Amino acid sequence: MSGTEKSKAHAEQAKGKVKETVGRAVGNDRMTAEGHADQAKGNARQAKEDVKDTFRR
Repeated sequence: MSGTEKSKAHAEQAKGKVKETVGRAVGNDRMTAEGHADQAKGNARQAKEDVKDTFRR
């Protein structure tokens, strides 16, 4: 996995986790949903890079 893309994926996942946690703590459903969506984007980015790595080998 490209170092830059890997770090972007992890950053997006972490940002989403924080947003989701804060949203749940304050009872904000919209923030919780946004956090979950950010995590999903990070997971998708990571999966894409994993597939690319598989075909490079």
